[in-house]
Amino acid sequence: MANNTPGVYIEEISTLPASVAGVETAIPAFIGYTEKAEEDGDETALFRKPTKIKSLLEFKNIFGGPENETITVSVDNTVDTLTSEILERKITTAIASPSNFKLFYSIQLFFQNGGGDCYIVSVGDYDATIEAGDGTTVLVASVYNGGITGGINLLEKVDEPTLLVFPDATSVADLDAYGQIVGVALTHCNKLQDRFTIADVYGSDFTLYRGKIGNSYLKYGAAYYPDLETTFNYGYDESEINVSFKNNGVVDTDAYTLAGLADTLPSVYRAIVSDIKDKHFVTLPPSGAMAGIYARVDSERGVWKAPANVGVRAVNGPSVKITNDDQESLNVDPTTGKSINAIRTFAGKGTLVWGARTFAGNDNEWRYVPVRRLYIFVEESVKKATEFVVFEPNDANTWLRVKTMIENFLTTLWRNGALQGAKAEDSYFVKVGLGLTMTADDILNGIMNVEIGMAAVRPAEFIILKFSHKLQES
Repeated sequence: MANNTPGVYIEEISTLPASVAGVETAIPAFIGYTEKAEEDGDETALFRKPTKIKSLLEFKNIFGGPENETITVSVDNTVDTLTSEILERKITTAIASPSNFKLFYSIQLFFQNGGGDCYIVSVGDYDATIEAGDGTTVLVASVYNGGITGGINLLEKVDEPTLLVFPDATSVADLDAYGQIVGVALTHCNKLQDRFTIADVYGSDFTLYRGKIGNSYLKYGAAYYPDLETTFNYGYDESEINVSFKNNGVVDTDAYTLAGLADTLPSVYRAIVSDIKDKHFVTLPPSGAMAGIYARVDSERGVWKAPANVGVRAVNGPSVKITNDDQESLNVDPTTGKSINAIRTFAGKGTLVWGARTFAGNDNEWRYVPVRRLYIFVEESVKKATEFVVFEPNDANTWLRVKTMIENFLTTLWRNGALQGAKAEDSYFVKVGLGLTMTADDILNGIMNVEIGMAAVRPAEFIILKFSHKLQES
């Protein structure tokens, strides 16, 4: 400021160091198949384009609804031949083969369980075949062969997602294809180092499943089992549901649709709709629910809290009842070390997530989901916050600024319960400087090394209560 005129001048001097702002931790990217991918009236415009949404309504507007099911309906009437009075009516509804496309319902489950912002990568519509693909991300000769792996690779250029979810993958042809998808997802997470994979379990042969997902980058993913019986009804079009009638065993040859009965036989219509809705509920892989639970726990407690011992919403229960003995082989596998997290039902508590291990279940450093995700959170937050240092002087003043801002951030995490230690200095260290993390040659080459160590809190998996008899003393 040039002081050329007599008077009083004010200059504000910043005394606070730059701060580290925590990044978002639970923004999943869902990869799968949708009814459409509409933008500006073009129903194919957003295929293979990662798109951010904030609500189920927004998903419906852009990507449509579920694939309509083929439902058979029969109405058997027992009729008094003299008075034509219906003495008894039996309604039977059946879904022969539920749709393999699960993404729409999984998005529902995500929002029901606490989810918020997310990305959708639609890799095809309901006329496509669900497949792992060859990983390509563009049309080749007007044909897209990338499949789900191609959708995952599209996310390399999108910075915001922190979770990968692909529920449609449970409908690929075989376990080899599913293992290929998980392998691509884990490799993707390792490459970008800012996201985590939530996988499902394909089939019920856990030994074979563990073998097919490979052995690389296991700390970047976790699997959940079994599928969930939800409270959602299947999608259908009333005008496409044919209703057959029998009166005293004689087939009525007239053609009826469910939609047509709404006006002509409203009581029968209501009874059929009711039967389709106490009896037919969608069964889903758990990854969509888990993405919502990750978001809910992160918001309520923090990314360092294990997303476990929490209720699963909008479900009637797991499709398979798991006992303590069953879970032993899921939680700890001495041969491969690949843990699978159980979802279980407990009397009086409902359906709970009962595990928080990564695929690297025998790895002492990266065994737990919250530990891996906490490190991703800190690494990404510090990385983004220190970008201002690029092209700053690589000297003691800059080192002090960087050290101070990181220490303030980690102290806040310690106060919030993310780090262990009676004192803040016991829970972390930050080192930067000549002779500590850098040599003179590093400085000449423009390299500033910062070393950060943290004592992350770990979940208590095994609570051991010891009891003994106290002898009478008086």
